[in-house]
Amino acid sequence: MTTTAPRLGTALARLLILAAALLGTLLAGAAPASAHAALTGSDPQDGAVVATAPKEVNLTFSEQVAMSADSIRVLDPAGRRADTGEIRDLCSGSIVRYGVELRAGLPDGTYTVAWQTVSADSHPIAGAFTFSIGAPSATSVALPDREPGGGLVGALYGIARYLSYAGFAVLVGGGAFVLVCWPRGAGVRPVQRTVVRAWLTLTGATLVMLLLRNPYTGSGELADAFDLAGLKSVLETKTGAALTSRLLLLGAAALFVAVLFGSYTRRTDPKEKKDLVFGLGIGGTVVAAGIAGTWALAEHASTGIQPGIAMPVDILHLLAVATWLGGLTVLLVALYRTPSVERAAVERFSKVAFASVAVLVATGVYQSWRQVGSWSALTGTRYGQLLLVKIGLMGVLVGIAWISRRWTQRLADLPPAEKADEGEEGQEKDEEAVGGTESGEAFAADAAEQADAASGTAPDADPGAGTSPDADPSADSGADSGAGTRPGADPGIAPERAAQLARQRAAVATARRKRERDADPERSGLRRSVLTEAAVAVVLLVVTTVLTATEPGRTEEEAGRSTAASGPAAVPDRPVDIRLPFDTGGADGKGVVRLSLDPGRTGANGLHLYVERPDGKPLDVPEIKVALTLEAKAVGPLPVAPDRIQAGHWSASGVQIPMPGEWRIQVTVRTSDIDQTTIDKNVKIG
Repeated sequence: MTTTAPRLGTALARLLILAAALLGTLLAGAAPASAHAALTGSDPQDGAVVATAPKEVNLTFSEQVAMSADSIRVLDPAGRRADTGEIRDLCSGSIVRYGVELRAGLPDGTYTVAWQTVSADSHPIAGAFTFSIGAPSATSVALPDREPGGGLVGALYGIARYLSYAGFAVLVGGGAFVLVCWPRGAGVRPVQRTVVRAWLTLTGATLVMLLLRNPYTGSGELADAFDLAGLKSVLETKTGAALTSRLLLLGAAALFVAVLFGSYTRRTDPKEKKDLVFGLGIGGTVVAAGIAGTWALAEHASTGIQPGIAMPVDILHLLAVATWLGGLTVLLVALYRTPSVERAAVERFSKVAFASVAVLVATGVYQSWRQVGSWSALTGTRYGQLLLVKIGLMGVLVGIAWISRRWTQRLADLPPAEKADEGEEGQEKDEEAVGGTESGEAFAADAAEQADAASGTAPDADPGAGTSPDADPSADSGADSGAGTRPGADPGIAPERAAQLARQRAAVATARRKRERDADPERSGLRRSVLTEAAVAVVLLVVTTVLTATEPGRTEEEAGRSTAASGPAAVPDRPVDIRLPFDTGGADGKGVVRLSLDPGRTGANGLHLYVERPDGKPLDVPEIKVALTLEAKAVGPLPVAPDRIQAGHWSASGVQIPMPGEWRIQVTVRTSDIDQTTIDKNVKIG
């Protein structure tokens, strides 16, 4: 029994399952709002308590963002709008800052600032913080817990993004493979179908992204995908313009595909073919670069440092990826569905792939430096870690490609007679698979039509060849008898029986060619290595898609430094409870001070001190004092004089903490006229 390679349909299904599983794993671990701009500062700061109401609230970002009328909302303790709704552009030079004016006469209390916008590289970002006027208060503001770009809409948008990358790679790489490496492949039906389906995938994914863009950056509701007003606003954005341009360029790409698989295959004059190849090469390169430019225009390359260099580099990077991985996909289809692909075609693709890898390395090094910026960001940020995974996968892919190259060198060309036979029979035989497949049925249907046209005439054939289990023995014997009015025909054979015999012969011919294909160990080895390459390429594409939705390491580190410079982030509302052992050195001089600062935030706080002996019983001391110091801002020490409530219990109300930070609390305990000590501890107060 002949051992055969797996069918292409099964292999592709496994690749899709692998891609879906890995995509789900990576997206599950990635925060939906991991965008590429970050809030680096605000005025007032998060958690600040101001004596009087400010005239406006300002937000500072790490890179340019797109603001709308509702991008910044300020809500009072009752949840009502406290701002005028007029966004002010306060950008100056490299500083990206926007503000919103507040209404006059705002009462004291805690105010919530909620903001949502879209970063320059097309990703939605959002956040919220609070500040207080006079003193903190309770607030009824309840913000939605949905992350921007998350939920069902975010998942669908991410899938469409992945499919658009995959479709682009196969469309561009497939066209390049046919033009440069295997011109005869333009007439092979499986190759045609692969490239056309890639065009349909890219077009459909782009349309889906255009429709989902409004809810993706806004409400998150799937029904808003069909909001015409929202779609109009999307078309006015940079991302909307990029997606629209991509659709227009895909119209030109459709013309390229039609000419490549139509007019080009019908040309017989070598000079005409050469001229057409030149025109298709120039036009196809321009269209492919234009489509790649729609990504460069709307995503990473258009923001950050050196965008004038980064955008052309990004286009080259995308074209190199598409030429390599897309060509690999079409080669895989050719090896499984068209075993007559020549060794010369595989060798030419090997050279093209090597050049593509060289371009990938050069452009990838620049992009990595631009997006990461430091060794610490390479290992300490999610973007850097994903980049390391991508680099590792690239290394694996190059290693497998080297194995494929070894198989290519051992590859033997098919006999010329077999190539000529395939050329005469046409593209239908190029797409044949094992009996029962769509391509085999198409071939059989053609044979059946020929048999019907002959009015039941069946050509002489080996009576045993291709007989199916349910064939009628008497009909076979009748066919062998030779009786009839026409030479070589039996008047007893009906047209249906003739069609069945034609289909059986087609199945036998297909099986014979498949046995011959699988009998070539070099081609079988090449098919296996190329299939492995394609599997790794699918995983690599998934990682790349997730990478485009992750905040770059350089931006993340810069945002962290800006946040640290502006002070620590606020901590949740909770009392500050600490224990401070002491020893004054005199009689009854040992004990513990338990200090409680409630609510433990900026503004007014209640202070309680409990002085206890080592056995836990109250210790009545003559005096206790407290001082608060914020060394990072050179604030303090701020003295606090608590009142004695009862033995071992001291208290103070209205203790003001002017700003958040790492505060040092000093407690001075005096146990006699001459015995006292000072103890301290640092606490984080928001």
